[in-house]
Amino acid sequence: MAPGGYDAVLLDIEGTTTPISYVHDELFPYVARNVAQFLEARWDEPEVQKHVRAIAEQANRDVEAGIAAAIGVALDGPQADSADEVRRKVLANIEWQMKADRKIGALKGLQGYMWKFGYEGGELRGAMYPDAVAAMKRWTAAGRKVYIYSSGSVEAQKLIFGYTDHGCLLEYISGYYDTAVGPKIESASYVAIAAAIGAAPERILFVSDNIHEIRAADKAGMQTVVSIRPGNMPIGECDFVCSSDFLDIAM
Repeated sequence: MAPGGYDAVLLDIEGTTTPISYVHDELFPYVARNVAQFLEARWDEPEVQKHVRAIAEQANRDVEAGIAAAIGVALDGPQADSADEVRRKVLANIEWQMKADRKIGALKGLQGYMWKFGYEGGELRGAMYPDAVAAMKRWTAAGRKVYIYSSGSVEAQKLIFGYTDHGCLLEYISGYYDTAVGPKIESASYVAIAAAIGAAPERILFVSDNIHEIRAADKAGMQTVVSIRPGNMPIGECDFVCSSDFLDIAM
């Protein structure tokens, strides 16, 4: 559905508000080069242990599912691994999952937690397309609420918009959704978000660079725009409205 007469805007991040290269060239490498030292230095912190357990439990499910790269972690009981062995196995699971660009909650949760320290320490700054920032401000000024839907955790979303190269943008965002609401390529996820927002799907504009997400949102009844940015995956011919400048999107 082409845009026009909407009450809310739902934005993807990677390849939409933010260059796709930023995530792969800045955020992921930050975790990869720091995760071993991070876990060693903060191992006993409750928040770190929460993420460690989540990754270990995911690894055990992966082993049961027959995923060859997964390494099981014995967390409890008389045969439990030592702390050093748990750390070694968790690191190994993190490594293969990141190489596979796996989008699962356990990994995203730890990444988001680590990015918090990078943003707060000034090592990371969220890269934003200027037209995306200007459009967010224009939508907000016009009374249209802006929401985010990304495969990254809600915590990670708040960080990237809270510490950007255009300053803090949190005041322009009314809510955040991650894959806890459902996969981004399933129409039911967009129906659920519309219900959470409290708006009919046809009154919501969804913008993303991923054609599969666009199709899912369209199937749910949302208005859609495909984000065309440098480095994005070519989409070829499609029947959807496309935009490389969000200020050109119809209000």
